[in-house]
Amino acid sequence: MCSFAPSSKQSMLCHCEGIQPVYDAQNLRKEDGSRMIRPKMSTALAALVSIGVLGAGPATPETRPTLNMYGATGLIDMPSAEMQPDGILSGTTSHFGPISRTTLSFQISPRLSGSFRFLGVRDWNKRFCPPNCGGVNQFDTYFDRSFDLRYQILDEGRYMPALAIGLQDFVGTGVIAGEYVVATKHVTPDLKVTAGVGWGRLGSHKSIGSPFGDRPPLEVGEGGNFNFGQWFRGPAAPFAGVEWQINDQWTAKAEYSSDSYREEAGKRGTFDKRSPLNFGIEYQRSESMRLGAYYMYGSEVGIAAHFILNPKRRPGGGMVTSAPDAVKPRPSRGADPEAWSTTWLGEPQTQDALRARLARRLAKDGVQVESVRFDGATAHVRIRNLTVDAEAQAVGRTARAMTRVIPASVEQFVIVPMVNGMPVSQVSLRRSDIEALEFDTEAGEKILSRAQILSAPTVLNDGYRDADAYPKFTWALAPTARLRVFDQNAPFKIGAGLELSGRYEVTPGLVLSGAISKYLFSNLDDRPPLPDRNGLHPTRSASYFYDRDGDPALETLALTYYRKLAPELYGRVSLGYLERMYGGVSTEVLWMPTNRRWAIGAEANYAAQRSPDQRFGFSLPVDMYETDGCTPNLSTGACGARGSYRVVTGHVSGYYKFDNNFHAQVDVGRYLAGDVGATLSLKREFDNGWKVGAFVTKTNVSAEEFGSGSFDKGITVEIPFASLLGKPSTKSQEATIRPFGRDGGQRLDVDGRLYETVRGYRADGLTEQWGRFWK
Repeated sequence: MCSFAPSSKQSMLCHCEGIQPVYDAQNLRKEDGSRMIRPKMSTALAALVSIGVLGAGPATPETRPTLNMYGATGLIDMPSAEMQPDGILSGTTSHFGPISRTTLSFQISPRLSGSFRFLGVRDWNKRFCPPNCGGVNQFDTYFDRSFDLRYQILDEGRYMPALAIGLQDFVGTGVIAGEYVVATKHVTPDLKVTAGVGWGRLGSHKSIGSPFGDRPPLEVGEGGNFNFGQWFRGPAAPFAGVEWQINDQWTAKAEYSSDSYREEAGKRGTFDKRSPLNFGIEYQRSESMRLGAYYMYGSEVGIAAHFILNPKRRPGGGMVTSAPDAVKPRPSRGADPEAWSTTWLGEPQTQDALRARLARRLAKDGVQVESVRFDGATAHVRIRNLTVDAEAQAVGRTARAMTRVIPASVEQFVIVPMVNGMPVSQVSLRRSDIEALEFDTEAGEKILSRAQILSAPTVLNDGYRDADAYPKFTWALAPTARLRVFDQNAPFKIGAGLELSGRYEVTPGLVLSGAISKYLFSNLDDRPPLPDRNGLHPTRSASYFYDRDGDPALETLALTYYRKLAPELYGRVSLGYLERMYGGVSTEVLWMPTNRRWAIGAEANYAAQRSPDQRFGFSLPVDMYETDGCTPNLSTGACGARGSYRVVTGHVSGYYKFDNNFHAQVDVGRYLAGDVGATLSLKREFDNGWKVGAFVTKTNVSAEEFGSGSFDKGITVEIPFASLLGKPSTKSQEATIRPFGRDGGQRLDVDGRLYETVRGYRADGLTEQWGRFWK
């Protein structure tokens, strides 16, 4: 099953349990960690689909390598040696005969790409059930997931072909596992040929021998294992193909496949494979969408749709924003000596009026002025960025507006971004530099070289404050949805309704927030097969019970206090119903040096599992402990569990930013099931806010205890709304694809963790987007 819940505090999680992929929960957030309005349910692939459809139009003359039915760069069913342009994100849905595949692929670097895939094979058990309807033969449709990696060894040259090596389904059950070495060469600009050698699935038709020895039997276990011993072992077989680009829109393909489909066509008879030859025609409907039709294996018709997105560009086109204020140069002292007078410094009413004028001017830019303080020739301005998606642009807009409001005698501007009531950094600029560089061809680089970006002091003098800044209440009523697909009982389940959310900022740093959701329609109460938990408490595998009973649901209700403890040390305490499934108290500290690539944090939590009705209780029903391998004991719960669950968790975290916009994070500590271990996350970030990454968690829970998948792992995609909508917004949506129903390696999902809350405003975060300073 799969569920998407825009209404929940969790990221949109795509979960898979064994052969039952399940999706759960999504979250929109601001840079300050606050919850935002939720739109209707979507996923990373859904976003790609919508972009492809809405962006439909003439195809661009610039061509990219095409994708195959596995969603990887290739021909029809076989791979090629080409790579997509760096950073390309693609979604593919393909179908032929009984086989359906849905794939998300990412060009991680110019030479390295990765894919995550859902596979469905219909008529899986038609030759075995009845009478043999047990184990894997119980399923009419078999679902499986797989991961691929491919690396380009050589670029195509004048005489040399491109050369790549790939691993298909290299971790997991190995249903479609295979390895290959492949070469691709253009014969003419419009015609290219591909040839390669495959192993595993790709070495099963007309083998030419086993050059690297026999292939050992696959040890599936609980799945999720790296099958190193099988790689490039066993029978090898050749494959080849040609691709002809007829014109900018149409492409013809033909290939000789090395995959015999022994399991699907041979053993299980799901389709009749008569030939190794495949033929296809593809149409480039737009730059973002490609369609294909194929005749496959002498008996089947296939179709595919590919949706392409370049995170380096804004899919919605240019940003629609208000025009920035023009810089207003000061008159010379001789021309207007009165403008340079400092008598106003002794007039509190004048200074408060200046603050009000600056606030009105910046309001149109989505920047709130919290306070202004004057210190001789220096003006200190505290701002809160409400809508600008680039922190440096918010600073730049503030600096421009200050030239039009602040008296001429003030030479130094000190702009202090505030996040959740905390002063994160201070940007010091000379007014004369702003006046001199506005129209300079290298204005961005020059103003950055003259600016000072430092840690903000722990305590700031308030100066002239905006009386409306605190307390402040905001609320939103928005559609919400939770979706489950690939449930063995039904292919599609959904709950749709409304969510009412609110945020009350009591004083700087003290925030009360919450959300309530109500389904208007739902069939989520149809119970899916439950996993065997093997003694672990149902920390996340109990999601079904929360779907069933939480209508209406108090998604969150928490009081959070943020505090800057030292110039480079931040703190957070959250108390209440912290997320959909847990309440309690969460504390965190973060040491983030302003001019360093790294940061270190620590978090400690005391959490209690909430009742599935998601109201105010913490008692758990006995049936929550039921599994396929456990009958509950009414006096003790089941499998030794009690009717409530409390746990102390915590992690020490390290963060590091690499030169190529890759960010790494390591978390070491205790998880919700009481297991101890570590999580490694690696994420690539793009200048316009898109983020694509992966993570893996390994704890002291064995593969047998963990269950299907052996350990927790997944892929994340974060989509900034400004990039999609083409107008300023600090909202974003994160999708996480991970194994479902597993209880090991699960962290508390606390809103507003410090690193993501403040890092955009420290020196490296501002520098990354400094090109937007003058926008």
